[in-house]
Amino acid sequence: MAVEASGDRPPAWVHPSAEVEPGAVLGAGTRVWRFSHVAAGARIGEDCVIGQNVAIAPGVVVGDRCKVQNNVSLYAGVVLEEGVFCGPSCVFTNVTTPRAEIDRKAEFRPTRVGRGATIGANATIVCGHDLGAWCLIAAGAVVTHDVPPLALMAGVPARRVGWVSHAGEVLGADLVCPRTGDRYAERPMGDQVGLRRVINLSGFGEDPPDTPREEPAASVG
Repeated sequence: MAVEASGDRPPAWVHPSAEVEPGAVLGAGTRVWRFSHVAAGARIGEDCVIGQNVAIAPGVVVGDRCKVQNNVSLYAGVVLEEGVFCGPSCVFTNVTTPRAEIDRKAEFRPTRVGRGATIGANATIVCGHDLGAWCLIAAGAVVTHDVPPLALMAGVPARRVGWVSHAGEVLGADLVCPRTGDRYAERPMGDQVGLRRVINLSGFGEDPPDTPREEPAASVG
């Protein structure tokens, strides 16, 4: 295991029952809790919380300040950008048509979860899709297509049922965040409708990008 130095920051902490393989990278201040397994080749950023019984596969990238709650598995091809929340027992996949007796490793499909996104408990994210920055996936939803930034998604299959603010508040018809007063406006986004913030009173967060992000910051190793 490689632990990255960051000035006077405390190093990563790993519970004695957890296994972090040599070749995994943990950023400063990250905590890995009971019975979790971080495979060689995984990269976890600074100040992350990896809950109980979490499995993180080779090649997975977790950005700074993410929280991965109990019983979550992050498979090869999953990238979490900064500040992502993965609720308890949410599910990721990386193959669309798995068979126990057929090797599909060459067919893994990536899943990118954008900056600040929230995935609710027991939600399922079908592989090969991007979840936009600051979106919110409701508990138990099944995501089967790309998700716009700031979208509130619910149902099976998941569909957009509204919008949320950067602070995670559900927006009403006026598109004003009840917590911060930030104001938003709908915008065209390819063949979908997106959302942008037009007045930022809180100074919180950043506006969702118009183009996909690059890899998370170099601080993840």
